[in-house]
Parts: sequence; C-alpha cells; structure tokens
Amino acid sequence: MTEPQAVVELRGITKRFPGVVANSDVNLTVRAGEVHAVCGENGAGKSTLMKILYGMQQPDEGTIAINGEQLRLRNPQDAIRAGIGMVHQHFMLADNLTVLENVVLGAEKPLGIGRQARARVAELAEVTHLNAPVDALVETLGVADRQRVEIVKVLYRFARIIILDEPTAVLVPQEVESLFETVRGMTAEGYTFIFISHKLDEVRAIADTVTVLRRGTTVGTADPKTISTRELAEMMVGSQLPSPETRESTVTEREVLRVEGLRLTAEGGDRAILSGISFSVHAGEVLGIAGVEGNGQTELVETIMGMRKASGGTIELVESDGKVHDLTKFGTLARREAGIGYIPEDRTRHGLLLTQPLWANRILGYQTRRPVSKGQLLDIAGARRDTERIVEEYDVRTPGIEVPAAALSGGNQQKLVVGRELSGNPVLVIASHPTRGVDVGAQALIWEQIRVARHGGLAVLLISADLDELIGLSDTIRVMLRGRLVSEADPATVTPQELGSAMTGAEAA
Repeated sequence: MTEPQAVVELRGITKRFPGVVANSDVNLTVRAGEVHAVCGENGAGKSTLMKILYGMQQPDEGTIAINGEQLRLRNPQDAIRAGIGMVHQHFMLADNLTVLENVVLGAEKPLGIGRQARARVAELAEVTHLNAPVDALVETLGVADRQRVEIVKVLYRFARIIILDEPTAVLVPQEVESLFETVRGMTAEGYTFIFISHKLDEVRAIADTVTVLRRGTTVGTADPKTISTRELAEMMVGSQLPSPETRESTVTEREVLRVEGLRLTAEGGDRAILSGISFSVHAGEVLGIAGVEGNGQTELVETIMGMRKASGGTIELVESDGKVHDLTKFGTLARREAGIGYIPEDRTRHGLLLTQPLWANRILGYQTRRPVSKGQLLDIAGARRDTERIVEEYDVRTPGIEVPAAALSGGNQQKLVVGRELSGNPVLVIASHPTRGVDVGAQALIWEQIRVARHGGLAVLLISADLDELIGLSDTIRVMLRGRLVSEADPATVTPQELGSAMTGAEAA
C-alpha cells in the first residue's frame, strides 16, 4: 500500500528569542488524512513551532513545504491561503454574535453573508456535527459546540490541514469522545489534523502518529498504537507519568472558608449567575468544584476573591484561633491580606504582568507584606531574593529573574504563579485550573506542592476541567450546574464518566 503524501514538511526549523532557543533543527512530516500529535513538555517548542506553521512567527532557519511546495508563510493569511487553519486553546469567538456571523467574520468574500454563506455554514456544521442553529448566539452554546464553531470557521476558509491546540482541555469525557468521532469522520474525508496535547492517553486514542519534542528539538516519532503512555512520557520528560493520586486524608474539623447563601446576578439584576451557593472548606482539605465551563465556576471564584460584588450571602474566613473575618464587603487586596492565595484560571490576564521581570511579578498581590515590602515601602532586594527561591524550589526554567514573564513558556509561568501563591503562609488557596496547558513534569511538581501544603493544614478550593486531577487531588467534590451546587461526589469511588454525566445534567435527565 502506498504511503499517503506528505502535506506538511518542516525541515531544520530553528527559532531564537533573546536568551532562549525555542526551536532547534526541528523536523516534522505530516501525511494526508492522518491525525498527527505533537507532544512535549512546556518549553519544548510546540507552541512556537505551530505559530511558525500558521505564519504568526518567522523561523530563523529551515524550510516549510505544504503539499510538496516550499512556501514562506509571512502571516496567518498566507497560512490560510495554503489551506492551514488553527483552532486555538482559548476560543476566539464573539459571544454577542451568531454562529453564522462568527464564522463569516473577516471572510465575507466571496460568499458575502447572505444565502450562499448560510448554506455553506450549514453544510460545514453537518461535517463537524455542530447541532446549534446558525442563528444561535454563541453565548448560548456549550463549550463543545463553541469548539465546533471554531472548526467550522477554519473549514469555511477552505482549510484542509487543521491545527488543534489543546482541544480537550475544557471538555468532559463524553464531549472528548464526541470530538474524536468528528475528527475521525473528517480524516476519512481527507482532512488532516495536527493535535497538540499534554493528555497522553487521549493522544494514544486519537493519533495515527506522534512526534515528540524535548528542549526545543525533535527527539523521535512513535506509533501511539504500540507505545505505552509511560514510554511516551519518558520520551517527553525522561521520567514516568505522574499521578495526582492523594488518598491519605488530612481533613480536620476546623473550617477555614465558609460561604453561605451566596448569590450573584448579572448587571441589571435580571439573571441569576450564582444561586444560593453554600459550602465550607476545612484545614487540610481540598474541595474540588466540577462543572462544564460556563456554569458559574469562574464567577464563584471571582466573587470569593472580591473581583465581583455578591448580590447576597456571606463569605467568611476563620482563623486558627476561631476568630471570624466577614470578607463579604472587603476588597480583593484585603482578602489576600487575610490569607487567601489565588491561582487564576488565566495567568496572563489575572496572574502576571508579562512585560515585567520575574521579581516584579513576585510582588503582585503581596505589595503590603514581607518579604517584598517593609512598612509602606517595597523591598526590591527582598523580592529578588524570594524570586530566586521560587525559581529554585519550583523548577522555573529561566535564564534569570530579570527576564520578562512573557519570555517563559506557559508551564514555567504557571510554576512561578503557584510558587508565589503558596508563599507567605496562606490559610486558603483558590486554585483555578492550576495545571491547564502544562506538561507532565510541571503537573507533577504542582500536584506535589498542593499535597505538601494540604498536609501542612492549608485549605484548598480546587476548580479544574481535568477530571483525573479533580478526582485524584480532592477530598470532596461538589458539582456545579447552571450557577448552583447540585450534587456531591466521593473522589474515592466516582469515575470521570459519572462525574461528566453529573456535570452535564445527564444524571437528572
């Protein structure tokens, strides 16, 4: 049988940034009609390589051939013209526009936005199993359908080669399998996928070929049907795949966070976002919140942190001596000063100043406390010393603490944030998707740090879309659906599939 033709050939790709070589002599061959996974730890060069393929960055050395023709992709428009589309991990959709408007936006020619465009979008919706009407507002769609809208967007621009960047990060197991069915159906019709993921079991389930990058260069290609998850992890990071498993209980009777009857309404007061939320987190406990994105988890976290003003209810923090602080009317800084650490779900928006050096990022949220301040003055020397400590203890891979946060890979940015938030003896840490988009090595470190802190009496409120992480780390799991806590699950016995059913409301159906 003749091997399918190569539709993407990257040869000797090298890309340098100040102080770091992101890609060094990378080679990648992707054949027509296959799902080709690209794996590697954070900082391995995957994102840079995909940005080069999509025309977002230019290589310093090397060549790119698409369908046998050597091309220079100067921008995404060049990549789109070459038949390449990219579905980003963070969706690029306008909530206030319809499915049709989102798909056509920026590609009004040649079909306009009338009947022909509508027919084409409906045809592509069928290909991708998108069930939402083309006139539905995107804000009314679930996560899985939003992702399908993104895929329809790239197909509308006549892409035949589709890059999926961490496509399962926000999906429950049932949605993952549905996505994989869509991908398999599309490859049967001649579409080609490049699949970027850290979830190695999923890589082995969907990919035809895996290329592994380590420290910016290609270390090998493997057949996912014959290589084990452990062997793939060892190719990536040189060590065994970590497990979030935490079974010994450290939960105490002492409440640390007490939330009673918490309500939040949308601006204008006509729609409830959070309704009657009540729970407590004890010292030494990890309370996990499970829920499909868009069901109120983000708003819950932001209300507890004081970033949103509650419409009703109370938020209390209890000290070890029993003294109760009513935080309901406190601002965010006062809540942090009371002992709350915060690992935000979007580190680049809420956790870091990307243009500032690492030591300046150590100060964020701690500007009134040691070791980064003395009285009313910042202690720059103290901030530098403590940043050096975090870099060493949390294995933040960086040329130094003077480099801007933007120079670090996503996983190393996350380790810096986790290190900062577990410093200063917090009594409660709110960890929102703490390992999203990080590799197995960084995952292992973050999980271990959470375990150690929990063992030391820290209370942790964990929000995660990674159900294995949620089940493995949590002492108790509460399920959130449409702004309410609807059920409780025992991490010792619940399966990801059962949790997925509860999260989507299938249990009650």
